[in-house]
Amino acid sequence: MSYTENRFYRVLRYYYLRFKRLNDDPHALAGGTAIGVLVGLTPTIPFHTPLIILLTLITRTSLLTGILVSWLVFNPFTIFPIYYVSTVIGNFFTPYEINFSKLQLVIDQFGNGLDFLEIVRILFALGFETIIVLFVGGFILSLPFAILSYYCARAFFTYHHLKRIRNN
Repeated sequence: MSYTENRFYRVLRYYYLRFKRLNDDPHALAGGTAIGVLVGLTPTIPFHTPLIILLTLITRTSLLTGILVSWLVFNPFTIFPIYYVSTVIGNFFTPYEINFSKLQLVIDQFGNGLDFLEIVRILFALGFETIIVLFVGGFILSLPFAILSYYCARAFFTYHHLKRIRNN
């Protein structure tokens, strides 16, 4: 096994163990997972954490799980596919039409270490139509994955919760 494969495996194992060791109600943990997937698959990068905090407070689910899952879902490897698919879906479901080259500016800026306000300024400079296309496309993209992740996470956390009870 090469160094990069070993490193990737170690990162996956680390997050698996982190999730496995979370000690809360399985419903709250699964809800936090679903919120993390819902927000993480939307191209709303400067608003991910505030949205997760708001949604987890409203639904009384796990904030930590939501943030961890969001970081796993939206990362440097998934930025391009998420923005691209959100644009295609948003173009289909809204009356607006934007081209992907317009979004390339935003994607290129993520690696430059810009602060929150600078990213927000760049997003709003793209125009109202672009933001609507991205939000609608991102929401439609993320909703089925969020629902699926809730049920998968609920089974995962229930299994480990019952296993922990049995071992005590």
